[in-house]
Amino acid sequence: MSTCKRIAITPGEPAGIGPDICLALAQKDYAHELIFITDISLLQQRCETLGLTKLHIHRADLSQTATPQRAGNVSVCHQPLLVESQCGQLNVANAAYVLACLNEAVDGCLNGRYNALVTGPAHKGIINDAGIPFQGHTEYLAEKTHTDLPVMMLAGGELRVALVTTHLPLSMVSEAITPTRLEQILRIVNHDLQQRFKLPAPRIGICGLNPHAGEGGHLGREEIEVISPVIEKLQKEGLNLTGPLPADTIFTPRHMKHYDAIVAMYHDQGLPVLKHHAFGDGVNITLGLPIIRTSVDHGTALDLAGTGKADSSSLHAALDMAITLTD
Repeated sequence: MSTCKRIAITPGEPAGIGPDICLALAQKDYAHELIFITDISLLQQRCETLGLTKLHIHRADLSQTATPQRAGNVSVCHQPLLVESQCGQLNVANAAYVLACLNEAVDGCLNGRYNALVTGPAHKGIINDAGIPFQGHTEYLAEKTHTDLPVMMLAGGELRVALVTTHLPLSMVSEAITPTRLEQILRIVNHDLQQRFKLPAPRIGICGLNPHAGEGGHLGREEIEVISPVIEKLQKEGLNLTGPLPADTIFTPRHMKHYDAIVAMYHDQGLPVLKHHAFGDGVNITLGLPIIRTSVDHGTALDLAGTGKADSSSLHAALDMAITLTD
């Protein structure tokens, strides 16, 4: 980490706590440069609301060599709001602004202007209400980077949980877990644990889909017909995989300690455990992208925006993780 990196940070929904927690980041020293991609007036107004009168907010000069972050310094790549934002009040007019910030960050990461991207919480509902289909950051970033299959993984403490399916209704999960998709995801998880997390032979535990991992076919046949054959194929290639195991077994402390990552079949099978284990310090990492992207593990918390009560721990953790992954 001898070279100073440039990290892009997008606050996300302007009416939420994203601007607040970004300003919390700017109050610390970092060995790398932080560039906040947002509307400069939004941060200035939020500073006034929060009483942060000593922060120096200015436009970044991205033509210069990256320099370390100094506490109190807020370097901004300006992206204008469409309308003025009010704390806690969603406005469909600013949905395009949220995506414009992401577009600048992604383009910058792809062309080398930024070394990594850290995202604050976006509000999926208001973006969709604006008539823009938006499943979430993971899917949007995959589309922008022409990535066929992104993998959502959350990390907190010693636990890493990756997902086979993400933002799908539960009724659609089973049909989405195909042999091809599962194999691709397990390969991506294994590859990125090796390349980005420097684990030469990552130990990966895999959940079953059904209660008791199907109970030998009595509670569902996905484990027999889809999950087990894929695991066995990749085991023969040398991947260190175990499963399928019941989720209520694999997520007990006695079993978790044996794995570098656990792959869950759907969103609410794996993430409640991770968030119970490390909420506030958890980090969302998108695997399989050509860029490094981390994010907070929480939502926009509209009721806390501008109150000074927002917890910035997860954003600090996401930044630390992004820096680590750039090394």
